[in-house]
Amino acid sequence: MNVSDSGWSSVEVAQVRHKTQLITSKSIQPLKILNPASPATACHVMLSSYGGGMVAGDVIRLRVEAQAEARVFINTQSNTKIFRSTDGSVAQQYVVGYLADNSLTVVFPDPVVLQAESRYRQVQEWHLQPGALLLVADWFHSGRMDQGEQFAFTSLHTELKVRLAGRLVLLDRFTFQPTDHIATSPANFAGYQTMLSVYLVGSPEDGRFQQLADLLAQQQLAGSTGPHFTVTGHDYVVAITRAKPEVYLLRAAAHSRIALQPLCNRILAALANPELLGYNPWQRKY
Repeated sequence: MNVSDSGWSSVEVAQVRHKTQLITSKSIQPLKILNPASPATACHVMLSSYGGGMVAGDVIRLRVEAQAEARVFINTQSNTKIFRSTDGSVAQQYVVGYLADNSLTVVFPDPVVLQAESRYRQVQEWHLQPGALLLVADWFHSGRMDQGEQFAFTSLHTELKVRLAGRLVLLDRFTFQPTDHIATSPANFAGYQTMLSVYLVGSPEDGRFQQLADLLAQQQLAGSTGPHFTVTGHDYVVAITRAKPEVYLLRAAAHSRIALQPLCNRILAALANPELLGYNPWQRKY
């Protein structure tokens, strides 16, 4: 991904007097970067937008840098609403991150809500130095579920690429167009309306990596049970995969956000460990 200063918002965090601080912050509309106070030594960066979402044709480009030993939590102020496209334009978001040795970056936004006739494209590319640790969530709703809107959007493309010490260890792409597929088919989403993916990338020798890997594995035990072809009767279904020694992947699908909230709460609560963020970033939000 070609990254230059022009047209890119930027976030840079670094250790300053034993606490991670936001040392660079540059917002280009429609993105707005906030920096809530953190009760611990980690830094909290919150992404917001003018109007509470993205309209067709909006492009957000964000560069993230975490210096050595830095610990940062990045989330959104609320759900990111993707509004309808009347002319075929696409709302787009690009994120590229560079994480230095022994840094920890957690990206856990609220869901992207794909409204009727919307078009959305999201691409993330992360570069990790040896010893860096990344936990990133990708979460979307099928539409405005409280209004009965389900898979009425036009197109969705989401892509995540992660390199560790220059080596590609993760490439995950997903594209869906409801008009070309039967969204409610068991081969696609069946009756589920919200989909969450959580990716963990780091060194297996890192105690923090193993701690988070064990946490993710525990979520499968806490989730629904039974063979996969009968899971539609449960509130949510979750599966954990160790794709590579350096990569864990959690995927969950649910009928509602409320059904997934306990799963998310357990993950965020575990980040309060002093070796990680040192506090639960969602404790004051929900």
